[in-house]
Amino acid sequence: MTAIREDYMRAQLLAFTFLAAFVPSASAQQGGAPTTQYMSEKDIMGLIEKAKADRKGDAPIVPEPILQLAPYKAQLEYRPAKAPAAVHEKDAELFVVLEGTGDIITGGKLIDEKRVNAANLSGSGIADGQTHHVVKGDMLIVPNNTPHQVVPGGGAPIVVMTMHVPFPAPANWP
Repeated sequence: MTAIREDYMRAQLLAFTFLAAFVPSASAQQGGAPTTQYMSEKDIMGLIEKAKADRKGDAPIVPEPILQLAPYKAQLEYRPAKAPAAVHEKDAELFVVLEGTGDIITGGKLIDEKRVNAANLSGSGIADGQTHHVVKGDMLIVPNNTPHQVVPGGGAPIVVMTMHVPFPAPANWP
């Protein structure tokens, strides 16, 4: 009798585990109320260490997801080297410097422009842009259709949090 009861309890536990794992994600996909997202400084510092470990060869950028609440996604970008310049045609991009120093170049014109996909361009650099010298804690928002490039300074990586903001803003935007 005890073995049957244990099997029954295991089956119940398995069923509850399944429900706990899949029901919340199903309700979120069906338009459930969004939940507040949170990540502590300790967690973010752990992501920086993960990005360092995940770097492949001389990769100029290693992205790690931070938080997501559709249509917004915050991402950590570990940037040990100069990466290509970019233009996002359909969204603005917010930068917050988490670690290090460097330059964020904006405006001007992409050099060696190439289409990456339907909404993004890249280039080897920027001609005639404006250089913003940035340090930990600085913030910058780059409008859509604006070339931009992050260049680490002082021979050390720069770590930024980025968030793409869809454009145009919703009609009821303040």
